[in-house]
Amino acid sequence: MSLSQTPSAERVHIGFFGRRNAGKSSLVNAVTGQALSVVSETPGTTTDPVRKAMELLPLGPVAIIDTPGFDDEGALGALRVKKTRGILREADAAVLVIDAAQGIQQSDEELIALFEENNTPFIIALNKCDLPHCQLSIVNCQFLEVSAKTGRNIHELKEAIARLAPHRQERRLVADLLSPGDCALLVTPIDAAAPKGRLILPQQQALRGALDARAYALVSKETELASALARLKEPPALVITDSQVFQYVAGIVPEDVPLTSFSILFARYKGFLKQAAQGVEALQNLPEGAKILIAEGCTHHRQCDDIGTVKLPRWIQEKLGREFAFSYCSGNEFPEDLSPYALVLHCGGCMLNEKAMRARANLAAAQGVPFTNYGVCIAWLQGILKRSLRPFEGKL
Repeated sequence: MSLSQTPSAERVHIGFFGRRNAGKSSLVNAVTGQALSVVSETPGTTTDPVRKAMELLPLGPVAIIDTPGFDDEGALGALRVKKTRGILREADAAVLVIDAAQGIQQSDEELIALFEENNTPFIIALNKCDLPHCQLSIVNCQFLEVSAKTGRNIHELKEAIARLAPHRQERRLVADLLSPGDCALLVTPIDAAAPKGRLILPQQQALRGALDARAYALVSKETELASALARLKEPPALVITDSQVFQYVAGIVPEDVPLTSFSILFARYKGFLKQAAQGVEALQNLPEGAKILIAEGCTHHRQCDDIGTVKLPRWIQEKLGREFAFSYCSGNEFPEDLSPYALVLHCGGCMLNEKAMRARANLAAAQGVPFTNYGVCIAWLQGILKRSLRPFEGKL
């Protein structure tokens, strides 16, 4: 996969933060080399986060995010600030843009405190240094004088951002579960919810992971699974299935063959599988009417038998024999206050970066709310959770 095709969730996310009219959008345009964001002298021009995928050498593929002003006012301003706070949860690194003529203001200090609270490395860009400005001395913070208008120190800012972004430990979706020459069998149902003409991202990435391990992959629909297994001279080293056909697949795949799901793979990949396996146990003791939040990291057109809004609620209530109150959120919308909920049930998070998924899981843990995901929940409901976790023994 080329750098230009790197999925958003695999990119380093870099957020540009600051007050209205500090020049965030102008600086983003200068860094990206494109007129990505609308620029105006009117404060509050940027009303929603604006994203741009690009290559930032020597770092590699990144996602640049321009955010609304953190000092916005009024009812709409409060909503914009809320969106900016949401971006903080996914930013791997941050650029705090300050108008050099105005210096650091209270909202800037609040942002610095939030960076530190979220363990987000940051640099201060003193913008508009082509204009008369005071000489600022910023203590204990890395800063750089720049000008989006003249291009002063823009190259240096790019290099500073690349050095700033945390070095990621190599994470493997599936390659560490396979050896060269192994066979990985991927079960991918093609139903009404499947995208036309392609595989969904988790299936694509699992397939690539098998190839990276120098294993070979066999892809089959669940209806052809038995035939696929019969044609193999040796059992596959690993079977990975879509969670929606977990029980059907488990009934066909021999017990001694390792079996898991794409969703469970992603829970491990994003770093919260242990928490998800513990969190799902809360389902057993939820009282009638308990509130469950079902969260998805992407937005998509809902099908008539949608997994998140239809199938999971039905399966949970049928299994436990109790009615629950379900709430839903998707995309970048995720509540900061989880206290009303007895459980958070999240998708695999393939469209969210690791920082964002960990932030959501940590937010739930800090508020004492159990947190799990689709694949783990479905395996638990169908009595095959222990089996589905077996491939990860000693590798969490």
